Amino acid sequence: MKTAVLIATLAAPALLSAQGPAPMVIGGNKWTIDMSHSAVTFRVRHLGLTWVNGTFHQWSGELVYDPNNPEAASIKVKFQTASVDTDNERRDNDVRTNYLVVDSFPDMAFTSTKVEKVSAEKLRISGDLTIRGIARPVVLDTDINGVLNGQRGRRVSFSATTALKRQDYGIMRNSLMEGAQVVGDDVRIQIDVEAIEGVRPSPAP
Repeated sequence: MKTAVLIATLAAPALLSAQGPAPMVIGGNKWTIDMSHSAVTFRVRHLGLTWVNGTFHQWSGELVYDPNNPEAASIKVKFQTASVDTDNERRDNDVRTNYLVVDSFPDMAFTSTKVEKVSAEKLRISGDLTIRGIARPVVLDTDINGVLNGQRGRRVSFSATTALKRQDYGIMRNSLMEGAQVVGDDVRIQIDVEAIEGVRPSPAP
């Protein structure tokens, strides 16, 4: 009898391994960003007239959030600068080479340092934004769009905005055209995030 128990004990890990990988971790206030329903966009003035819009296609983030205790939330986001897209290849190459200098600074990053509850539907997220190796404090004015309890798990959505001056990050280039500045000083940023509760495996490439 003791021999049978010993064999069963030794065989248990192998049987569990044969059943496949460990299930995803649910709980712990960690959420997985749904990249197909999330976006980071920005806009900047052209010649002081209209707005040029762009986005970053490649980015990732870590979100910790408890709807019952939003002040304890935290977020880390990393952007690949070479993935910038303004829907114009010539302009994108100019941004990559002369503004973001992607060969020297392949990443930008944001790390939250404080979360304040403004109201039931609004948060004020303070953090450090790093561009071209320069870290500056920024504040994200954030809307809590809601929480959904779906069949595939609980989802939460946020929309956040902030504004910055590119010169604060060492982006000093000022080309002129017809006496006007080609690229404005102020950059407006919009972040829309939808996330699924739990730590989930990344989708297959």
